[in-house]
Amino acid sequence: MTESLTAFERLLQIDQRCRLLAADLPSQPTQRDSWSGIGFRLGEAWYVAPMGEVSEVLHEPRFTQLPGVKTWVRGVANLRGRLLPIMDLCGFFAGNETSHELSTVRKQRRVLVVEHNEVFAGLLVDEVFGLQHFDQDSLAPAATLSGPIAPFIKGRFQREQDWQVFSPFALAQSQSFMHVAV
Repeated sequence: MTESLTAFERLLQIDQRCRLLAADLPSQPTQRDSWSGIGFRLGEAWYVAPMGEVSEVLHEPRFTQLPGVKTWVRGVANLRGRLLPIMDLCGFFAGNETSHELSTVRKQRRVLVVEHNEVFAGLLVDEVFGLQHFDQDSLAPAATLSGPIAPFIKGRFQREQDWQVFSPFALAQSQSFMHVAV
């Protein structure tokens, strides 16, 4: 019993020494407010989705094609017992054109899982660049965009390239996105 007490006392001594040494460390500069999101690519454009709007990122899963749906609805996959509709985001924004093809490098494609209100869907994108961090102060208004993606762009960040802030939640509330039947 005295051995464990001695071990405990030894741990207390180590703790006290660590606290004394840590007191001499220089203070960290104040952290600026940062904005974080999941970076991804559609075609040649770079986007970032707010962290809270993407529940997970998956490799492209096996899916079953569905009859009677628009061409951008790739099918439905089983995600841990839940049916996950897989939507080709590039195809959705291209409309009914069948000319758009996803990245030819299938291993780069990913699915951004969105769960918002009653919507549970997987958005198939060309490539994901992981977590991206930006200074909150550098968020700029969205560039003047036209086309079907414009209503879902909520701003932009500038780095080596423009990162358009894409809102999956806004997409999930869109009637055109919810209307999948042919």
